[in-house]
Amino acid sequence: MTCTTMSPLNTNDLHRIFEKLDQNGDGFVSLDELKSLLERIGAHSTHDELQALVGKTRLDLIDFLCFYDTIVKHNINGDDQIGEGENEGKDDVEGDLAKAFEVYDLNGDGYISCDELQSVLSRLGFWSEDCGKDCRSMINVYDMNSDGLLDFDEFKNMMLVTNS
Repeated sequence: MTCTTMSPLNTNDLHRIFEKLDQNGDGFVSLDELKSLLERIGAHSTHDELQALVGKTRLDLIDFLCFYDTIVKHNINGDDQIGEGENEGKDDVEGDLAKAFEVYDLNGDGYISCDELQSVLSRLGFWSEDCGKDCRSMINVYDMNSDGLLDFDEFKNMMLVTNS
């Protein structure tokens, strides 16, 4: 199975996430380990729903990369469901991005700061002492008005840039 990851996270980031999720070090992410991550970011599902979505009881690294890529493509492009109009798909993408933005905008002020980004990454278990500088760098790349913060439009550009 080949899979090209086209997302704001690169393969190295996803590999680190995979290693963190693989709590027992067996080289696979179980549905329970994946469910734990999803719950930490506010996405709740039953074990059966997750197994139906994933199609397996555990994922190796390649499966995990493909699963992530599928989720990103689904969220960015929307489903090509029968009866879904073009505007409905765009509204879904906008809504999904707004929900994702809210996860990072902890104080609800309409901006994502370096501290908020660091806090969310920490909550997910992906923050280390080195990351503070990386958080600033990540924000600076997409901060069009150089205020040190990401507003929703800047966040949306960041999320869509690798998928256009």
